[in-house]
Amino acid sequence: MTAAATETVDAFHRGKFHVVQPLGQGHRSGMDAMLLASLVSSDRLPCRVADLGAGAGAAGMAVASRMDGAEVVLVERSPIMADYARRSLKLIENARFAARVSVLEVDVSLAGKVRVAAGLADDSFDHVIMNPPFNDASDRKTPDSLKAEAHAMSDGLFEVWVKTAGAIMKPGGQLSLIARPESIAEIIAACGRRFGGIEITALHPRVGENAVRILVTAIKQSRKRLVLRAPLVMHEEGHRFADHVDDLNNGRAAYRRR
Repeated sequence: MTAAATETVDAFHRGKFHVVQPLGQGHRSGMDAMLLASLVSSDRLPCRVADLGAGAGAAGMAVASRMDGAEVVLVERSPIMADYARRSLKLIENARFAARVSVLEVDVSLAGKVRVAAGLADDSFDHVIMNPPFNDASDRKTPDSLKAEAHAMSDGLFEVWVKTAGAIMKPGGQLSLIARPESIAEIIAACGRRFGGIEITALHPRVGENAVRILVTAIKQSRKRLVLRAPLVMHEEGHRFADHVDDLNNGRAAYRRR
């Protein structure tokens, strides 16, 4: 009898890179990670990018795959998920960017000298991206502890993660994140005086349907005011992705700030 598979090797960006991911446990990356990666664009290369709570590393690898001048650090506290990321970087399909991507097994909530000693130095990144756990504590809990760790939101989570992003990012650097619309107030509050020029885009499955995600970018120490951008609608007819969304999802375009 063949043993049940415990992992898969999944292609992203139409086969341009691959990620080893757990099957039946833990968090599996998909379109959220690819849209998050699309928020990173830079006219100044090389640039350094930190992917906080990177999991198996799909979002950070998507940035490295699309941007030849990007050096990416995948920050993940789970030893299991960090190992998936390391194994992904050893795949022959990822050889063209593997030397520019590293894995740092660190808890995002570390602060001050402890954080710096763990490898996240102050003012050292041009971009910080994050897809924090998005399920409210009152949501139905999963018996999978690894998945629960990746999905379950704790009180003050955005404050903690955005504080870390602000500390490790260079002045003028860009914060990018994807979250549920219900978190919009917490995200804005967490940005506080650390980040300005907040731009928020609602992501809708179809015309006439409520938003299911928000894309957020902000600039460290900017004093520009918040902008609500035109929404992105994922699907046109049936399950077909709109062309511009498909381009973002498959690494053919970046979703640039205004």
